[in-house]
Amino acid sequence: MNMNFIKSTALAGLLVAGVAVGSASAEEKTYTIGVSVPTADHGWTGGVGFFAQQAVERLEKAYPNLKFVLATAPDSTRQAADLEDMVTTRDIDALVVLPGDPDAMTASIKKVKDAGKWVTVIDRALSQEGIEDLYVAGDNPGLGATTAKYFKEALPHGGNIVVLRGLPIPIDKQRYDAFMEGIAGTEIKVLDNQFANWNRDDGYKVMQDFLTKHSKIDAVWCQDDDILIGVLKALKEAGREDEMWVVGGAGMNQIVKMVAAGSKQVPVDVSYNPNMVATAIDLTALHFVANAQVDGTMIINSTLITKENAAQFDYPNTPF
Repeated sequence: MNMNFIKSTALAGLLVAGVAVGSASAEEKTYTIGVSVPTADHGWTGGVGFFAQQAVERLEKAYPNLKFVLATAPDSTRQAADLEDMVTTRDIDALVVLPGDPDAMTASIKKVKDAGKWVTVIDRALSQEGIEDLYVAGDNPGLGATTAKYFKEALPHGGNIVVLRGLPIPIDKQRYDAFMEGIAGTEIKVLDNQFANWNRDDGYKVMQDFLTKHSKIDAVWCQDDDILIGVLKALKEAGREDEMWVVGGAGMNQIVKMVAAGSKQVPVDVSYNPNMVATAIDLTALHFVANAQVDGTMIINSTLITKENAAQFDYPNTPF
C-alpha cells in the first residue's frame, strides 16, 4: 500500500473505530509491544524519540490491555542487547524498530521474528528481505524527485548549485539519484557535492568549503534540515545569504515556520517527518486491539512544503 501522510492523531481516531469493532477476546488479553529507536544524535532522531514517547503514552492511556517497552540506543551493540532483553525478559508480542544501522541490526531483528514476534521496521530497510511484517518509511526517491521538480521550476534557465548529501548509505543514494535524474537535461549545473552526514556542524563546514571554492552559486540542496541550519550559519558569516536560496528536507519545525513566513532564503521544504514512528506504532497497535490487517509496506509521501500548505506540517511543541 502507498498512502498519503497520516497524522498520528487521525490514526488514533482510526484506532478508536477499530476497537469498536474488535473482538471481546482481543480486549481481554494484554499485549506488550517493544519499541526500539536510536538515541537522539541530531534533530531528526530527536523527533523520533519525542513522537515515539507521545504515541506510547497516548496508546497506554487509551488501551489498558496494551503495554509498551520503549528503549533508545546509541549504537547497534546496545540496540541488539535491547532487542534480546525485550524477547527473553519482557516477553514482547511485537517489536517496532528503527534500526540505527540496518545492516548491523538485520540478524538481531531476524531473531525476534524467528521467536514468533510481530515485527514492524521503520525508515531503514534491512539487508535481508522478508523479515518484517510491516514496513513504514518515507519516500526517499520521492524526496529527491520532488526537490528536483522545484529546482527546475525555480531555475527555468539553469543555474549553478551545490549539493550537501547525508551519509553514504542507501537512503542518501536513493535521494541523490532521483534528484540528479530529475534535473537531467536541464541547464542546472551541479558544481560540487559532498557528504555532510545529516549534521549541522558538518553542513556548516562543507558549506564554508563550497563558498571558498565557488564564487557564483544560485541555489543549494542540502537534503536535510539539520544540514540546512549549518548552511545558513555559513552563509550569514560569509555575508552571502542574499546570493542564493536553500532547500533542505524533513520538515523541521523551525524550517517550516520560515517557509510559512515567506522566507526568500528558504522558500520551500520537503517532508520526511520523524512522526512516521508514531504511525508505525499506531498501526502495530491496530493489529492487536482491532484485529486489523496492517501487514505490508506503507510509504509516506515526500510532499513539497510551501507557504500555502506549511500549516499542515507545523507540529507544535516538538524538538524537531
